[in-house]
Amino acid sequence: MYSGEVQRVTLPGEKGSFTILPHHAPIVSTLVAGPLTYVGADGEESVLQVSSGFVEMSEGKISVCID
Repeated sequence: MYSGEVQRVTLPGEKGSFTILPHHAPIVSTLVAGPLTYVGADGEESVLQVSSGFVEMSEGKISVCID
């Protein structure tokens, strides 16, 4: 759905929403139903509604697998 640089990503986690910023520590988490919000390098904010999934942050890259 999206591939490129982002300023931040806010995701719906099981314990509440959380934000990943540049240089975030590595993380793997499950996602629940809710909004996934990201701000691209151009400053434009986009929102996707997800039903569930997983996220991994490693080596400066975020990978999200969602339904």
